[in-house]
Amino acid sequence: MGRVVGFELSSQEPKKAAKFYANVFGWKMSEPDWDYWAVSTEKDTMNTGIDGGISKGPSDYPHGTRIQIEVDSIDDAIIKAKDNGAMVVQGKMEFDDFFLAYLVDPTGLGFGLIEQK
Repeated sequence: MGRVVGFELSSQEPKKAAKFYANVFGWKMSEPDWDYWAVSTEKDTMNTGIDGGISKGPSDYPHGTRIQIEVDSIDDAIIKAKDNGAMVVQGKMEFDDFFLAYLVDPTGLGFGLIEQK
């Protein structure tokens, strides 16, 4: 575990950002759900990559890019990250197929932790 498995682009204009990335890079966008557009970068055997999403940026992260790092245990990873100087921005959230949390490392870089159910 510890692989980067996704990305999230935060924007105060997510619809406009989704249109831009679809037009420029050919990314496929899902219908929005809670101001979040899931993104498929259309990988194939010759082109590896990761998928992600575009969302309306929250007040703590209005613009920017965060990676999502897959972990075996989100609870253990949060404890370990905090012990090493990270700050939890959004604690563990539960979704249908996964858990997600947002943290900031000691240098100010934001990232997400994701644990598959």
